[in-house]
Amino acid sequence: MWRKHKKGKINMKKLLVLLTALMLLLMTASVMAETTITVNGTGEVRISADTAVISLGVNARDKDVLKAQQMVNESIAAIRTALIDRNVKEENINTEYINIYAIYDYQNGEEMLTAYNASSTLAIRVTDMESVGALIDASFEAGANTLNGITFSASDTEEAETEALKMAVKAARAKAEVLAEASGLKITGTKTISEGGVFNYENSVGNIHAKQLDYAEAAADAGTVVQAAKMIVNATVSITFTAE
Repeated sequence: MWRKHKKGKINMKKLLVLLTALMLLLMTASVMAETTITVNGTGEVRISADTAVISLGVNARDKDVLKAQQMVNESIAAIRTALIDRNVKEENINTEYINIYAIYDYQNGEEMLTAYNASSTLAIRVTDMESVGALIDASFEAGANTLNGITFSASDTEEAETEALKMAVKAARAKAEVLAEASGLKITGTKTISEGGVFNYENSVGNIHAKQLDYAEAAADAGTVVQAAKMIVNATVSITFTAE
């Protein structure tokens, strides 16, 4: 009786091993038989900018470095006053950079100091898009003589980012269905999905075109015309679909 029980126990172990091996073979065959299609999708949403940062300032030259700097300081102070008078908060007017350098002339092989160039630039944050052009004009009336540019941004992009991601997923699905149909397959499910990233940037090409149109229409007006930017919110995803 004892020997029969032991033999039966051994047979049971062999049976379990065989069943385990069979399950592994079936799983391997299933994985090998699975067909997948991997595609990328992109979604893009455009929203209006609600914040602008104007970069402008003053550049002055004089043989006396202190006088050159004084000229710049006086103009910068006047610009600040002009902006504050037009309801720009003082904390939104910040120094971007200050620079002083010597200018030399070379005559008969000798280096001669001719003047000093002093400059200072302000970064002016504005949330009233309609006032950007007028603020630039006011700054130049107060003494500014350099305009480095304007950067636009949107303060709230969360909703646009969500919409862009949804569009990216739909675009990926549409691509996968085209590929599946062309291959005689049908999408059966989603295996993996990963976000490629969500980015916000200014649609500078469109803005330039819009500005040119506005300036042409306002040719008789000497005031600065600024067209607020459209911000582009872009999202990408990579999705692997199963098909059969």
